[in-house]
Amino acid sequence: MAITSPGPALTLFGLPAERGRWLLIPLGIAVLLCLGTLYAWSIFRKPLEADLGISATESLLPYTVALVFYAALMPIAGFYIPRLGPRLVAALGGVVVGVGYVLASFATQIGTLTLAYGVVAGTGVGITYGVPMAVVARWFPERKGLAVGATIVGFGLSPLVTAPLANGLIAEVGVRLTLRILGLVFTAVILAIATTLKFPPRDWQPTLDLRPQDDSVTPQRYPTRLLGNRTFYGLWICYAIGALVGLSAIGISSPVGEEIIQLDPALAASSVALFALFNGLSRPLFGWLSDRFRPHHIAIASYSLIIIACILMANAGPGQVVTYLVAFCLFWFCLGGWLAMAPALTLRLFNPDQYAQNYGIVFTAYGVGALIGTLSAGQIRDWFGSYTYAFYPMAGLAVVGMAIATTLLRPSSFSVKDSG
Repeated sequence: MAITSPGPALTLFGLPAERGRWLLIPLGIAVLLCLGTLYAWSIFRKPLEADLGISATESLLPYTVALVFYAALMPIAGFYIPRLGPRLVAALGGVVVGVGYVLASFATQIGTLTLAYGVVAGTGVGITYGVPMAVVARWFPERKGLAVGATIVGFGLSPLVTAPLANGLIAEVGVRLTLRILGLVFTAVILAIATTLKFPPRDWQPTLDLRPQDDSVTPQRYPTRLLGNRTFYGLWICYAIGALVGLSAIGISSPVGEEIIQLDPALAASSVALFALFNGLSRPLFGWLSDRFRPHHIAIASYSLIIIACILMANAGPGQVVTYLVAFCLFWFCLGGWLAMAPALTLRLFNPDQYAQNYGIVFTAYGVGALIGTLSAGQIRDWFGSYTYAFYPMAGLAVVGMAIATTLLRPSSFSVKDSG
């Protein structure tokens, strides 16, 4: 798996580097597939509520804390990835993730569960998450958005695999042993793949320039200061809104199906796999779009889909299964889109040599959105007795996002081929 022979003879996985680098994408997908089980938390909620005797708001707490720590560790890990190397950082994160899941399996109260799953496992996800994207971004300098978008498909598609797997395991061995098994498997997989991750030599460029026109979508000049640039704040706010709405919807996917649409619990749980498919498919699509169209146009399109989904769910009732499926496919689709847009636009708008650090800072928007969104969704349910009322503020935030994108997410200079 080692990289050998500098210069034109550079190889990766025993292949010429231009061909071998493509194997890094499925390996990155596999790592993120393990980490993305975070999105399948709704599968664990009902069994844990019964086992621990906790409320809907309390059962969302480990998930919410995990998302916050995941986001908080991103900028820290981003700083160390170029310094310690992707192998060491990925291995460390994989071990921490596994320890968090195993500790969570022994929790007997909501406080210890939140500490184990939320703090420990969430920290591990935050350490590991940025590594595959930083690696593929270096190996694909001519198509960064597409490569990053394709890699993070794993995080979005994870519930497609892990939700039915976890559901089946819970039915067979219980929720506690399921958490333990998943933790051990995830650690083994991430440690194995971590040994293959490495950056290319500095300033490496592919000799097979398959798409020279891609250079035309890169800004001609990068801002010298990330935090002093208005485009950064536009991207941060838009990302926070997209994450807030998307993560709120993800956290309540199964309960909404059961309580509002009155689906059978097993069917509501299995529908998460369909939603995850849309969450995964949107990532390479939005990564590709981010290489070609103006950021505010892509953001407005995403917010428009969110508004449609909110209108559908605000008027949904018992038996309206199609309405429910369409709406939540849109919610998950748009969240996947933002999780591809944000890194792709960070690469496009700011110095790609500082991508790991820059995206770590941008990613704090995800943590803020997670904290506010998941807590508010559960609180609204407890206050009003129905999740229906959560969709009104979601729609309002989407409108605010459109305004922010129009005013702040418009850099003064773009070099693009399209008419966007």
